[in-house]
Amino acid sequence: MNVITTVAEMIAQREHLPRPLGLVPTMGYLHEGHMTLARWARRDNRSVVASIFVNPTQFGPSEDFASYPRDMERDLQVLQAEGVDVVFAPTVEEMYPQGFSTYVNVERVTEVLEGARRPGHFRGVATVVAKLFTIVRPDRSYFGQKDGQQVAVVKRLVQDLNLGTEVVVVPTVREPDGLALSSRNVYLTPQERRAAPVLYRALSRVRDLYLAGERSAERLRQEAAGMINAEPLAKLDYISIADAATLEELAVVDRPTMVSLAARFGRARLIDNVVIGQG
Repeated sequence: MNVITTVAEMIAQREHLPRPLGLVPTMGYLHEGHMTLARWARRDNRSVVASIFVNPTQFGPSEDFASYPRDMERDLQVLQAEGVDVVFAPTVEEMYPQGFSTYVNVERVTEVLEGARRPGHFRGVATVVAKLFTIVRPDRSYFGQKDGQQVAVVKRLVQDLNLGTEVVVVPTVREPDGLALSSRNVYLTPQERRAAPVLYRALSRVRDLYLAGERSAERLRQEAAGMINAEPLAKLDYISIADAATLEELAVVDRPTMVSLAARFGRARLIDNVVIGQG
């Protein structure tokens, strides 16, 4: 496995990698969810590149950029075991050199949910993803459904700017009790960890009610909110029932719909989602 730290080296290397080429963008501190992305990429492509880059432009001033968990040595071992060919692990200075002043802003789909609560977050995501796509030039790129709004943003980015990569969405990987895997789960205390699966139980309840015939988005929101608010350690931020592509809130579930939520458990802010209404 080749570890590359400069843009120039990555551009040179990509010309020699057999096609098709799959890209797995990560911020490191890898868990089973990331490994699943790498396995899908390995299955689908002749070459696999994984990136490790904690992107400062997607963190707000009061967020956890400085304390975001990092373990490069372990990450490299994990990626080598999954058969990754190249790891692109640039420094902040390499990705954002002095004088950097160009950013990518995807409108509308970024203005709600996480975008409304984390100003500038998706500008940072779209900018770094656009850079990674132009540096690596992947035929396919792999993202987890756990970050459902990010998936919608990346799909719009690729479509609008003709970036020429197929966005492959991998189902959310969960713990046995339903908690979505996340690098930020490390922030949970033991008590909070026991409480956190209430998020997936609420999402599952919404899905079950939909399958039983409920189509009122407001009734589905109220059911999920009631379950989460009954957990003393959970502080609910939002519950959204929205068009899966545009993220516009719905009154009636009559199309592919993303049910998403965010809640705090002490220091940890967790997000999760399920998609319903697909047929």
